[in-house]
Amino acid sequence: MINEKPAKSASGYTMLLGLFLSLLVCIYLIVVAAPAIKALSGFGIGTIIFLGLGLFIVAPNEAKVLQLFGSYAGTERKPGLRWANPLYTKRRVSTRIRNFESDQLKVNDLYGNPIDIAAVVVWRVVDTAEAVFEVDNYEEFVAIQSESALRNMATSYPYDEHENEAVTLRANANEIAEILRKEIQDRLGKAGVEVIESRISHLAYAQEIASAMLQRQQASAIIAARQKIVEGAVGMVDLALTRLSEKGVVELDEERKAAMVSNLLVVLCGDKNATPVINSGSLYT
Repeated sequence: MINEKPAKSASGYTMLLGLFLSLLVCIYLIVVAAPAIKALSGFGIGTIIFLGLGLFIVAPNEAKVLQLFGSYAGTERKPGLRWANPLYTKRRVSTRIRNFESDQLKVNDLYGNPIDIAAVVVWRVVDTAEAVFEVDNYEEFVAIQSESALRNMATSYPYDEHENEAVTLRANANEIAEILRKEIQDRLGKAGVEVIESRISHLAYAQEIASAMLQRQQASAIIAARQKIVEGAVGMVDLALTRLSEKGVVELDEERKAAMVSNLLVVLCGDKNATPVINSGSLYT
């Protein structure tokens, strides 16, 4: 693999000043000197112009990859006006932080349920030589490999919890984001790219099963709510019987306790308001 190395370059401001002064001297000699010196000065002006082609500008958070006849000569990252061999070809590579948002992909989760998923990837180039020479187009490489990693990750985890899974796509957003970042980084490391962050930006069941899965989620929510209600109702019934017994309000046999428990559970657990019936007789009539 070709790894980044610093380029051999000089300050462009110093070189620009030297070239400008040399150009003034050559022009002066052409005006006042002998014909032989004028010809030599004309050649000097051509040389100065050629050397001036070696000047180039590096903006902040970008780099210039230098090549000499196809051979990698180094990378210049120092911002400002720089000068290098005029024969170098110079390719600009941005090292700024960039975002990539994938399209919405339709994939199957761990249990084969079709889901729609998309992600946002925050990345930047950290090794310009690898980015330029190891892959054909590093920006397209980032896009394709990010979507490929997203597909692979989505098929490895369930959308929602079914059998007490440790990690799910919907419930463990932070864990899934870190898993996705590592998987994308493994694929993009060879292109000199660092993945700073990746997060799922869209997650939903596919349209063809969305209605059925919504009913399942609603049923799970109802069951969970009923479990809480029953737990609370049992506690309230137990508390009521205990208090009645402790204070000696009324003595109930087992049959009457069972009837009382049944009535209280109906009142407390029912999804509609209970209609009370007042007993105007004795306890047993």
